[in-house]
Amino acid sequence: MHNYVLETERLILRPLTLNDCDAVYKWVSDEDVTRYMVYNTYTSKEQLIKWLKSIENDDDYLFGFVRKDTGDLIGCGSIGQYEKYGDRWGFGYNLRKDQWGYGYATEAAKAMIRFAQKEFGIRRFACSHVEQNKASGHVIEKCGLHFVRYGQFQKLDGTCKMRSMIYEGDLDP
Repeated sequence: MHNYVLETERLILRPLTLNDCDAVYKWVSDEDVTRYMVYNTYTSKEQLIKWLKSIENDDDYLFGFVRKDTGDLIGCGSIGQYEKYGDRWGFGYNLRKDQWGYGYATEAAKAMIRFAQKEFGIRRFACSHVEQNKASGHVIEKCGLHFVRYGQFQKLDGTCKMRSMIYEGDLDP
């Protein structure tokens, strides 16, 4: 697990820990949030604890998003090299439903992109979303990526297949 901490105007992005279980459960157990995510809706904190323990040894750059003004953990996201994007780095994010529409996803995604640019010299990025999730498309476009093609989305367990929209961008720091 990484130890990077990033800061934006309104957020602190930091690694998730087991202590975050209650806060994370607020969004991973919400069907409105998980509808377009690759993971299924969590139905128990035991499932979540298992996942939080599994990420302790990951090489991924996964961040919890903490609001500076309240100290609340409101979402999480990751950035890294994902096979489905080839030589491009991909990123993703999800937030508690009560935090939608305030620009936090865009702010966090841009911070993760800057992190990849600064720490690793990455310029080529990609991201995708389920076609129906227009708000996520707006976040991706605000980060400087543009739509390139349609793809296929499915949950990690192979269920819930839908059409996705794939975006790419070559971004200078």
